[in-house]
This record gives sequence, structure tokens and C-alpha cells, in this order.
Amino acid sequence: MEWYNDYPHLGYDWEGKKILKPAKGDELDRFLKRMDDPEFWKTVHDKSTGQDVVLSNEDVDLIMRLQQGKLTGQGDPYEPYEDVFSGEVMKTSLVTRPPHKRSFIPSLLEKEKVGKLVHAIKMGWIKPWKPQTDSTEEPEPQFYALWEKEKTEDPQSKSARARERNATKAPKMKLPGHAESYNPPPEYLLTDEEKKKRLEQDPEDRTLDFVPRSYPSMRLTPSWMPLARERLDRCLDLYLCPRKTVLKVHVNPEDLIPKLPKPKDLMPFPTVQAIIYRGHTGIVRGISVHPDGQFFASGGDDSTIRIWEVSTGRCFKTFTAPDKVVSVAWCPKADVCLLAAACGNDLLFFNPEIGDKLVCSNTDRLLGELDLSVAPTGGIASFLDVNDAERAVGLRLKLRHTKKVTSISWHGKGDYFSTVAGDSGGQVVLHQLSRLRSQTPFKKLTLVQKALFHPLKPFFFVCTQRSVRIYDLSKNLLKKVLQPSCSTVSSIAIHPKGDNVLVGSYDSRLCWFDLDSSVKPYQTLRHHNNGVRQVVFHNRYPLFASCSDDGSVIISHGMVYNDLNEFPLIVPVKQLKGHIKDGESGLAVLDCQFHPHQPWIFSAGADKTIRLFV
Repeated sequence: MEWYNDYPHLGYDWEGKKILKPAKGDELDRFLKRMDDPEFWKTVHDKSTGQDVVLSNEDVDLIMRLQQGKLTGQGDPYEPYEDVFSGEVMKTSLVTRPPHKRSFIPSLLEKEKVGKLVHAIKMGWIKPWKPQTDSTEEPEPQFYALWEKEKTEDPQSKSARARERNATKAPKMKLPGHAESYNPPPEYLLTDEEKKKRLEQDPEDRTLDFVPRSYPSMRLTPSWMPLARERLDRCLDLYLCPRKTVLKVHVNPEDLIPKLPKPKDLMPFPTVQAIIYRGHTGIVRGISVHPDGQFFASGGDDSTIRIWEVSTGRCFKTFTAPDKVVSVAWCPKADVCLLAAACGNDLLFFNPEIGDKLVCSNTDRLLGELDLSVAPTGGIASFLDVNDAERAVGLRLKLRHTKKVTSISWHGKGDYFSTVAGDSGGQVVLHQLSRLRSQTPFKKLTLVQKALFHPLKPFFFVCTQRSVRIYDLSKNLLKKVLQPSCSTVSSIAIHPKGDNVLVGSYDSRLCWFDLDSSVKPYQTLRHHNNGVRQVVFHNRYPLFASCSDDGSVIISHGMVYNDLNEFPLIVPVKQLKGHIKDGESGLAVLDCQFHPHQPWIFSAGADKTIRLFV
């Protein structure tokens, strides 16, 4: 009979005429019939005829017995059972053919099919079957009061109490202001220019949805034309708006800002410019302060190496190099006065003969004891002797590389040092001065920017463009790889305690790493506008500095605590400016170094000057 669900008839009689469906009442008639007719509870609908049939008492009793799993009342429930098909197996079969092997062995094909189906169900390719609902039956509409409590629920139930406790009230309308008044103040009335400008704006950009007008009395005020539209929008907002209880957290905005100490409480640190050292005729590429703090050396594009006296600003000595000087570094050994300078493919060692005369003579004696005849040649680097003319001007030793030298780094004991050879990132070469040996332990590494020794442990830091690799020299293994998440690493500095590393990059970022916690930066600082050229820690004070191509040197307070549960305190305290940016090259400050004993800092710039900030 479901074929006639969409038609007004049930079928056809013997003359071929349609049999119309009986009239079916609506829900109201059904409700009245249920309340008035006492036989309604045993009335069922016959789909074959479309009429309601009242069941007799016998029919009701039969249905109830079937629902309870009892007999219908016909027949004897205790009749004897006849075993028509016996469960005993015949000793002699009816056929002489033996049973086939597949009748008692599981089928492999069925096992394979079942396995495929199980795998498809686990992977979600086959969905379990769900009983289909009859789409022809329309769901009954349910209406309820949107903003009222439900009276049908049990007031003592848990859901009813939760609904009452978390009830969402209807939002209130915004109260009218002075602009809605029938006689608003003159400042709320629009001029002709403001009215013309308002007509040119989009409705969403207008501050008010109406034009304020003034009337002498309230009885002259006309009716509000868009009243019906406003009421409709109000009803739609109440009906369609999302109703969700949002827990508001009242937070004071000042509490979100970390409480940092004042810069005055973090003194001393460099604040003002004290001395300007002039004498270079080209860009100053690198500076290095002597361990005793009385002198410092500088080198630049004018192919000169100058020794300066810190307190007076006087150029004490000048050495001429065969090529541009890109880096200078003093030997940290206390009983040696030795300066290394990188120019072109050579690394030049000078004895400036400054300070204590016994230290200067001891330096010449140690270098004179070196036997250059046993030094290996033909490798990536080789030690060379100097002639008398070069020795007269202070040059004591040469170390020639096959590629250009870009940076120098001494070990804390003053015997080992490392160089990076290559124009745009090259190889790391380790040297031992006492034995005149050179080696390249990291041949597979390319695009190396900087290399640095750990101040306390036998670790070696190699900076590539995207990472910082830490090697354990005592065990000959890679210990850790730091990930600064920047485009190109430019510089690196290690805290004197050895547990924190500072990495600068050309994308204006400064990354602070805690070696005991993670390979990701503990904090990333973005104080510069251009690429960071150099970063450096102070040996005695909790200070670190960074210089950039934006012409500034930023001094920051970086306190590292002995308590491992307390994080380092990083506070920028001062921005030092003074260098002028070079218009042709776009360079500003290329190097900065702290004084070994005082809270002073030296900066070398592209304006051919060196500045001291105290």
C-alpha cells in the first residue's frame, strides 16, 4: 500500500473506479478524540483500507500475550515431542562417495575475503550499515518559549537545576542618547556639508542610522517611520543570535606586562659617548681589546692595523697589511703579547711591543723556538716565516690559507685558534700554534659563518647559515644542534658561565639560547631595524650588546642565576647612537667589544671611526 502514499486514493474497485482515502483529521481532531473517546487506546490504523479499527478484548489479550512471550491460548503446551529428524549419525552412509576435503577444511578464499573486509572496516572505507528512516514521514513541529523556563522538566532534576542556574537572559537594547532627543543640543545637529558627506558614505560606515532633528515641542514630533523594521530586526536578533555563556576574565592590562626593573637599578652600563678614535681612511671592520684593557687594536678597508691607547685616544702604532683587514684578535694568554689579523688569504701575527717589556721579549722567544722546517705544507693552511724587513715592522709569523680568511677565534688558553676560510661561508680550520699544525675536522660542513670555542668546556661551536652545531672535541661527536629559526646567522657569543648562547642574524633578530633546556630559542629579541652584525657578552658584568646596520648599539642587562629553576633576566637598558650609515655600502656599525674590566664598550663603524661609550 505504500505505492499510494502520494495519491489521494487507496486503489480501485472491480469497476476500475478509484477508492478514495477516508478523511484524516489534523492534530487537533486527534487530540479531541483521544480525550473524548474511551476506546481510543485500542484503536489502530489499517493501512490497507486507510480506516481506524477498534480492537476487541480478545485481540488486545492476544497482543499482550505475544508481547510477554506466552502462548496465544490455542493447543496443548505439554504435547509430546516427536523427534522427526534424529540427531544420531548413521554408521553406514547412503552414498559410497567419500566426503570432499573442502567440507571439513576452512576455505582460504573466504578467509582472504573476510580479511579484506575487516581491513576496510578498520580503515573506514566501509561504513557499518545503519537502518534507514522513512523520509516520507514529516517530523512533528516542536515549539517552545525561547526566553522562559521549561515547566515540563522536573524542578529537582540535575539538568533542570543546571538550566536554571546557567540561564541566558535576553540582551537589553541600547538606551537612547542625546541624538535621539526631540530637541537635541545644537552640537548634535548635522550641517549641510555633514549631511552631504553622510549620503556619500555606505550605511555600514555611518555613525548614526538616522539624522538628528530638532522640534519645538514633543507633540509636534512625527511618528517614527522605520519602527516596524526596527522591531523586526530586534526579533531576528533575539531569534538568530548565538546564545552561549561566556565566562569573562577580568584582567588588569598592566598585569600582563612583565614587571621589569628600572634601568637605573641595573647600573652600571654604558650611557654616553666619551672618545672618538679617528685615523682610519676606510671602513673599520674589526676591533679587539687587549686583555689588560690598556690598548685595543683595529683593522679596516684601508689595509692598516692600528694600536690605540684607550684612555688618551692616541694611535700608538700602525701596521700596514697587504690586503683589507677583516678581523683582528688578541691572544688571551697572559704572558704573551700577540695580535692576529686576517687580511686576504693570510693570517698575520704581530708583536706590537706594548705594555710589559718582559712579556714582549717572552713572545719573541716563544715564536723563535718554533721550527718552521717541520711545519706541514701543501694543505689548506701552512705556516710561513717572515723576512727581516717584515720582522723589523713587528710581523713575526704568517699563516697562509687557500681561501680568504673571514674570522678568527682564540681558545681560552691561547694555544689553539680557529679560522673560517671562504668568501661567502667556507670551511672551519683548527690550528695549534705550538706545533704549527692545521686541520679541517668538519670537511662536510659548508656555508660556515662563524666558529667559536667554549670558555670552560671542550666544546666547539660552528655557525652555519641556518643552525649552530655544537661539537664535543674530547669525544669527537656532535652534541647538539641549535635552531635559531632565522634566515642567515651573522654572529655568536657565549656567556662567560658557558650555559647560555647569544646568536645574531641578518634578519634583525637576536636569539637567546639556554643550553640546558632546549634547542629552540628561550627568547627572541627584535630591537634592531636592520641586520645584526655582532653580539658580545661582558666578562664581569651582566651585560651583553649587539650592533646593527641601523647605526645603533643596544646594551641589554642579561643576568644568569645560579638557581636552575630561575630563568635569565633580559632587559634592554640603553640604545647608543653616533655612527653615520654609509650611503654606498649601506653599512653602519660592524663590530663592538666590551672593555675587559670596565662597563665600557667600543664600536667600529663604516664612518671610519671607533667610538668609546662609558
